[in-house]
Amino acid sequence: MWRLARAPRAAAAAAAAAGAGPGGRGGDGGWYEWAASSEPVHWAEGGLAALQAATGLPWWAAIAGGAALLRTAVTLPLAAHQGRLLAKLENLQPEIKGLAERLRYEVSVRGKQLGWSEKVARFHFKKNLRRIVTELYIRDNCHPFKATLLVWVQIPMWVCVSLALRNCSVGAVGSQVQEQFSSGGALWFTDLTAPDSTWILPVSLGLVNLLIVEIFSSQKKMQVSRFQKLVTNLFRVVSVAMIPVAATVPSSMALYWLSSSLVGLSHNLLLRSPAFRRLCCIPRTKSDSDTPYRDLVAALAAKYSFKK
Repeated sequence: MWRLARAPRAAAAAAAAAGAGPGGRGGDGGWYEWAASSEPVHWAEGGLAALQAATGLPWWAAIAGGAALLRTAVTLPLAAHQGRLLAKLENLQPEIKGLAERLRYEVSVRGKQLGWSEKVARFHFKKNLRRIVTELYIRDNCHPFKATLLVWVQIPMWVCVSLALRNCSVGAVGSQVQEQFSSGGALWFTDLTAPDSTWILPVSLGLVNLLIVEIFSSQKKMQVSRFQKLVTNLFRVVSVAMIPVAATVPSSMALYWLSSSLVGLSHNLLLRSPAFRRLCCIPRTKSDSDTPYRDLVAALAAKYSFKK
């Protein structure tokens, strides 16, 4: 479900970029000012400082390492939990389909007895089917809403760390931290307080996010609805839109976003491993493959007509 967080993230990033003026904060006492000075953001600032002080790493490595630590310690277990729920939901589909066929027959018979119109029969069918499906969700403890827990944790965490890094970059935390950030980069982004003028970090971020979207769109386990297609296309647009946004914010933020996406991509690939799925107690489904990575490459090759 990393993949469901992209649009809200872009909105937050755009807000951060809009407030990236010389004054260091966006507006006079507006919602951005409130968010940037909130307790969760201060906790993120303290956590980043503690990580850098404890490890002695340069700031660029501490930021990348912090992203990896958060994704591994917080979102990876939630992603595994999401995988268990989605697997249960997939395994329920044959049972739901059988019950729906039986219910359709019973409603048809009952409708003929009571003289129901087609509209009334359809209403009773949908009403009872919703009840049956809800009971199955409760029985197997796999309500789809529980699978969104990853999004509700990942988005606020991502926003708080992003705002914390921006506060450190613009001097809102203190001039000493800002000075450390100004010389705490590496390679072409030596100044973490300035945007990446080469656009290497922003473009890399966009490409990684697009790769994540294409990987998931290339391996469909169930029939894709029109809404799911729209969401996939929206994520593609957001991935591209994040490039100019990342080019306007301090390099520290762009580095964190890229590091977080890279770790998320690796975790998503890891969760396709049959051995790791067994380790996480994710139920096996009919669509599971013993060679997921080979199948992924084949699906991408078929989709984009790569030459072997």
